[in-house]
Amino acid sequence: MVAFAVSYWLRSWAKIKERSTSKRLIASCMLRMPCEVKPRFLLLYGSQKGQAQAIAEGIFEEADKHGLVAELSCLNENEKYNLEKESAPVVFIVSTTGDGEPPDNALKFVKSIKKKTLPPDQYQHLTYALLALGDTNYANFCNCGKTIERRLLELGAKQFYATGYADDGVGLELVVDPWLEGLWAAIKQASNKMASDKNDQLKVNVTQTPTLQDVQFNQLSLSDHQPNPENTSNISTGKHAAMVTQTAITKSKPASSETRTDITSAPSLTNSLPPLSELALNVPALPPPFLDVALQEVDAQDKTCGPPNKDALYEVPISKAVKVTSGDAVKTALFLELDVSQYPVNYHPGDAFDVFCPNRAGEVEEMLRRLDLWDKRNHHASISLLKDTKKKGAQVPSHIPDNVSLLYLLTWCLEIRNVPKKAFVRALVEYTDDSTQKRRLQELCSRQGAADYNMFVRDQSLSVLELLSAFPSCRPPLSLLIEHLPKLQPRPYSAASSCLRHQGKVHFVFNVVEFPACSWRPDGRRGLCTGWLFDLISPALQSSGGQLLPKVHVSLRPNCSFRAPSDPSAPLVMVGPGTGVAPFIGFLQQREKQRQENPGVAFGETWLYFGCRHKDKDFLFREELEGFVSSGTLNHLKVCFSRDNEEVEEEVTESSTRPKYVQHKLLFDSKAITSILLQRGGYIYVCGDAKNMAKDVNDTLMEMIKTELQVDQLEAMKTLAMLREEKRYLQDIWG
Repeated sequence: MVAFAVSYWLRSWAKIKERSTSKRLIASCMLRMPCEVKPRFLLLYGSQKGQAQAIAEGIFEEADKHGLVAELSCLNENEKYNLEKESAPVVFIVSTTGDGEPPDNALKFVKSIKKKTLPPDQYQHLTYALLALGDTNYANFCNCGKTIERRLLELGAKQFYATGYADDGVGLELVVDPWLEGLWAAIKQASNKMASDKNDQLKVNVTQTPTLQDVQFNQLSLSDHQPNPENTSNISTGKHAAMVTQTAITKSKPASSETRTDITSAPSLTNSLPPLSELALNVPALPPPFLDVALQEVDAQDKTCGPPNKDALYEVPISKAVKVTSGDAVKTALFLELDVSQYPVNYHPGDAFDVFCPNRAGEVEEMLRRLDLWDKRNHHASISLLKDTKKKGAQVPSHIPDNVSLLYLLTWCLEIRNVPKKAFVRALVEYTDDSTQKRRLQELCSRQGAADYNMFVRDQSLSVLELLSAFPSCRPPLSLLIEHLPKLQPRPYSAASSCLRHQGKVHFVFNVVEFPACSWRPDGRRGLCTGWLFDLISPALQSSGGQLLPKVHVSLRPNCSFRAPSDPSAPLVMVGPGTGVAPFIGFLQQREKQRQENPGVAFGETWLYFGCRHKDKDFLFREELEGFVSSGTLNHLKVCFSRDNEEVEEEVTESSTRPKYVQHKLLFDSKAITSILLQRGGYIYVCGDAKNMAKDVNDTLMEMIKTELQVDQLEAMKTLAMLREEKRYLQDIWG
């Protein structure tokens, strides 16, 4: 077919040359000449925690294998690309953070395209595809991707491939994988179409072009048969999947019966059953190594301590620590007061503070021993790029400081508790000696083994160290961990105070997170930061007083989208069970102080819905909340205790033994709350658990609107969307 196309082109070329000596016509014909130049496309990403960036880098690596050239840039690096003049297809990979906000490295771009002064034809020349990452456990799912797409369309851009919405709440793979598979054919078709359109413009003055059209047709017919990308319906997510960043291209055959584990036993992290154990596998492409690590012995022991960016942080003492739940409560809640008086910290109720904590010393030691590097823990690590790396655009991670010890690197720089992504599991296969263990790792990173990966790795929050413990013949080099482990992130905690009431102080309240035991975590474990804080203050909690409390590193994390209404007369509804009540303590402290300083001002009514398991065990801030009621700062305090089996309010006809939650209390006040929100311009704030409470509250609000307004589900959804759009339905939730 190729020979025929070339021969046909040569004959056509001879005829054209005989008919005309026009240089313009000859140039136009040459544009149709089949050549080895690969089509290019622009690849842009916005990523907060590295997932969108990893997917973009995977696309970048794979492009050459598909006969394409990718140009990769972060969205904020606008000096490296120019959408106003871009003539190639553009692919966006973007995540969403916070309450539907763009990632930090995409914020500048989003602000620029949202300018109302831009003309409606700003991007009429642009053709794009977009993959949005989000989490349905949170409000405003994939909001950054949706915002970018909406503005691109409003400014004249055209979509050349279906938008993918990947849900990290259940795993990204079911959307990411098929989206990537169809992307390559879509880019090629879009490139060919754009080239064709451009050539048509060059031929405007040419009157005789049938031969050229024939040549173009034969050139296009040589392309590979690929799925049709013309379907512009959005790709949406399904359940039980996890992310891979490269198209599955490698086949793996099952291990022999001599090396397989007993198939009659139950499936586990290290053992699979048929049919998975007997399948040929599609595993991700092997990520190319790109870092070289050299350990240098030093004379003096490294005394570096604290986070790498500690000079930009506030190092503040803990001035007060109290356990605020009883000893037999299901969860342990702690109250901390930090003294920030030596710094110019001006926070608002609704803001949070990032707490910077290290990895646990025992886990760092265990990791170093697992890598046979404990004896070299004080050696300095010199990290550079491999000279012969095949990874395009490779860089030494920016969160790796220079001239620090190996011990410091694993203590303060890398998230060693990170759940290993499939690309990491794939890389571990290469360093596993035992054939049975190697096969099982291949299964866990394969498309066929997605359910097992979710069940035994993702859903168990299994760390890299726990995975290595389960596969003892796997001996990865230190460089592999540095390549795949993300930056150790600070943990945010909502301020439970107002600086109008507590000048120079900030309050936190949090539950000590407990991860349950599993087969490869027999003793369970505490959350990294909450466990660290608990250990820090335990001596003070157990002493009779006078115990000097330690210092911690923090930074202010403003949350401008979760602030009390600027109009004090607006009614305010707050829903915050458990530690979700924290920001509302700050709201009410500020409201009380403002009422005292402005006696002539009319303040809107306030409602607070609080819930916990037991009235006498975990009713947080009970005395302070009751004090707000007494002072008139809080007009309605609605509390429920889900495990006390108390008598329910008169309006309830169901059994009094039924657990009661904040959404049930909301339903009791349906008329009043819907009136506040839909007739009186009020606000509702929800803070706490994303996976259960926030969804249940949202569903309850939907039912309340349907009942009170006598509308269907769609209209109720539109009404809630309107409240969100007006910033009167706000959430601060976590998984």
